[in-house]
Amino acid sequence: MTERALAIAARVEAFVRETVIPYEKDPRCGDHGPSDALVQEMRVKARAAGVLTPHILADGSHLTQRETAVVLKASGLSPLGPLAVNTMAPDEGNMYLIGKIGTPELKARFLDQLVSGDSRSAFFMTEPALEGGAGSDPSMMQTLCHRDGDHWVINGRKAFITGADGARVGIVMAKSEDGACMFLVDLPDPAIRIERVLETIDSSMPGGHSVVVIDNLRVPASQMLGASGEGFKYAQVRLSPARLSHCMRWLGCATRAQEIAVDYACRREGFGKKLIDHEGVGFMLAENMIDLQQAELMIDWCAGVLDGGSLGTVESSMAKVQVSEALYRVADRCIQVMGGMGVSRDTVVEQIFREIRAFRIYDGPTEVHKWSLAKKLKRDHARAHAA
Repeated sequence: MTERALAIAARVEAFVRETVIPYEKDPRCGDHGPSDALVQEMRVKARAAGVLTPHILADGSHLTQRETAVVLKASGLSPLGPLAVNTMAPDEGNMYLIGKIGTPELKARFLDQLVSGDSRSAFFMTEPALEGGAGSDPSMMQTLCHRDGDHWVINGRKAFITGADGARVGIVMAKSEDGACMFLVDLPDPAIRIERVLETIDSSMPGGHSVVVIDNLRVPASQMLGASGEGFKYAQVRLSPARLSHCMRWLGCATRAQEIAVDYACRREGFGKKLIDHEGVGFMLAENMIDLQQAELMIDWCAGVLDGGSLGTVESSMAKVQVSEALYRVADRCIQVMGGMGVSRDTVVEQIFREIRAFRIYDGPTEVHKWSLAKKLKRDHARAHAA
């Protein structure tokens, strides 16, 4: 690991532990995430500490994926950490995508305000499941767009759009005659209406997750991201690193839960000795050590593949499965070790458990990634035996 990445990660960790963690009890943290006022208050402090958007350097270049891993893990030591230092989804993935695909004009208009931490963004891809819309299978997309002079007109419904309420920048996916397309839009826009904010198990993302109606949204042709029909390709440019970024951040959260559970087990007594001296407890915490180490190694390996120039769709699917499942086991064991204290909100472990449970679904459920990997095995087998 490079010295610059370790130095940045150390500054981020110190900031999260000393400045961000005390905000976890702030009443502005609600069921639909922390308020924008709270986010901006933390970002003012992050900017002053020199740790705002730490994965993007002053010249606009990004840390490598392996370097980013240690920085995002440090930011994830609190559910509020990625928000405070501007490494949170969906903004982090949207910044990456715009940086890769956007024109200089689009970067100046949309990307700069995200990198500076002044604005939030939303990614409008998922659609209502019971209406046959796109979810894990984006080819089912029902939101349509057509060219009208110098504009594109978009109509459809979207669901589970993280951070739509309060976002200033949107990336909207729709289907043209050529295929999937992406558009950058200013928010709010009267043609994009939030029907409701869903009540969900997680509570770490500002604005929550919304059901949205898009009614005759007119977007200048110059605000199409890339080319018409190339949207699914661009989605993979975003999603492969974004899956890995989720792994990085939640590794930090699970590490924090383990710290709290170990401290509890080393101080709490039961049946004549410290809890950690009971094999039933000590072994769970030891298994957590193993799962955390395996998750870190998987992240590092997958990051190396991405740094090598591959999109790493297969590798990121493997990482998403292994890491999300391992970290869920870690969080679950921490709850079990702490008993009644674990299910209470006296510590952040209860929230970490809820957030990581949702992580097993976000950016593709475990089962979808396994299915995708199984299809690859079948294709590889067919090619190997074709001769």
